[in-house]
Amino acid sequence: MSENKVLATVNGKEITQKDVDILLQRIGPQRAAQFQTPQGQESLLRELINQELMYLEALDTDLDKDEQFLKEVELAKREILKQFAIGRLFDTIEVTDEDVKNYYDENTNAFQQGEQVKASHILVDSEDKANEIIKELENGKSFEDAAKEYSSCPSKNNGGDLGFFGKGQMVPEFEQAAFKMNKEDLSEPVKTQFGFHIIKLTDKKEASVMKFDEVKDNIKQQLMVYKQSEIYMNKGKELEKKYEVIINK
Repeated sequence: MSENKVLATVNGKEITQKDVDILLQRIGPQRAAQFQTPQGQESLLRELINQELMYLEALDTDLDKDEQFLKEVELAKREILKQFAIGRLFDTIEVTDEDVKNYYDENTNAFQQGEQVKASHILVDSEDKANEIIKELENGKSFEDAAKEYSSCPSKNNGGDLGFFGKGQMVPEFEQAAFKMNKEDLSEPVKTQFGFHIIKLTDKKEASVMKFDEVKDNIKQQLMVYKQSEIYMNKGKELEKKYEVIINK
C-alpha cells in the first residue's frame, strides 16, 4: 500500500497511510502486533481522526492561548532547544579511519581475547545414566543423536552444541573439565549443580588479539563518545566565562 494514499480528510487535513505507519511505530513492537489486521489499521486511523478533531476543537476554544498551555510550550521549547544546540555542537565532530587505527595500535592489550573452547554436552540426572550413555557412544552411537535422545538441556535441539565459550562463562566444574580436554575428547561424567554432564570437546582457540576489522566499528563509536564528552565539557567551561553561574553549597 502506498504511503501517500489518503485514508481520510478532516476539515481539509489529509491523513495518509504514512501517518498510520508512523503511529504504529510509536506504540512499540509488542503492542503493534495487534494492529496489523485490517481492523487494527482501522482503529489506528480512527485514533488519528480523533486526535485531529481534538486539535481543531482546541483551536476553536482558544486552548492555544491558555496560560498553562503556554507554560508547557515554553518548557518544551527549552528542552528541544537544548538538545538542538548539543546536536549542532556534535555535528562538528569527526572520527577518521586514522584515529581508529592509531587507537587500535596503541591499545592492543585491550583487544586480547582469552583461550576459548567449543564443546557439546549431554546433561542427565544421574551418574549411572551418564555412564550408560558413554558406553553407547563408545559403541558407535553419535553424540548428536544421544544428546537429542537423552539430554535435559535445551541445547539438545542442536545436538548438545554449546558453541565457543571462554573462562568464566560456565559453572566451575564444567569449565575446569572442558579446558583440560583435547579436541574430540569425551569426558567422564562431570557433576555440577545441574546434574551430570558428558562433554565432547569439538574445537579450541588459543588466546589471541582480536583483528582490527573485528573491532574497528566499536572503536569508532567509543572514540566518538569520548570526543563528544570532551567537547561538551570544554564548551561548558567556555560558556561559564560568558554567563553567570552560581553554585550554592
